[in-house]
Amino acid sequence: MKVTLSLEKTQSKDVSIVVDALRASATMTIAFNNFKKVIPAFTPEEARKIAKTENAVLAGERLGKKLEGFQIGNSPEKVENYKTDKDTLVLTTTNGTRIMEAMNSTVLIGSFINAKAVAKKAVEIASTEIDLVMAGRKHNFALEDYLACGEILYWIKKELKSTDEISEYAIGSILASRDEENFTESILNTHSSQVLKKLGHTEDINYCIKKNITNNVVMYKNKKLELI
Repeated sequence: MKVTLSLEKTQSKDVSIVVDALRASATMTIAFNNFKKVIPAFTPEEARKIAKTENAVLAGERLGKKLEGFQIGNSPEKVENYKTDKDTLVLTTTNGTRIMEAMNSTVLIGSFINAKAVAKKAVEIASTEIDLVMAGRKHNFALEDYLACGEILYWIKKELKSTDEISEYAIGSILASRDEENFTESILNTHSSQVLKKLGHTEDINYCIKKNITNNVVMYKNKKLELI
């Protein structure tokens, strides 16, 4: 099994795991604890149209800020605990939802909170290749995504009988993610975390870096997210 690590665009036509550690991946993953349907939208305008058609709750952000007129921002904890009689959530985010649109592979959503579960599912359904795809920030490398990929790759490596085809870039992220002593401090000092803290979202950061707190595995298919 070939296992690779990429930024924004996938190398795989088999299985890709999209990782936007702060906060989209966690929000998409945990949303199924509260909603039956979750639909990603690539622009705020598209989100509003879908929400009207689907009678859905609107969640989303741009540059960390909740969008005007939306009920929730991109907060996993608030999405999970939002009180509503509606069963559909529409979510649009700056990075995580954006990169899924052009992928021609089976797309799973990965994060710290479901790392072990998504790793196991990826190995189960992949035939030849798994590519971990970091969402990044404004088209640039984001350390938190690299570390989250490392956590998922750690569990993928455990699932595989042979690890000969894991790229060295991927191996590097595994080694970085195992540095428990500096893990939290490193993430809290990333550019993304600094922006989120200034906006009052420290609780979201703390939630998103919890490891393996859910077995939810989410697939992006036919422009919708589904629990598998």
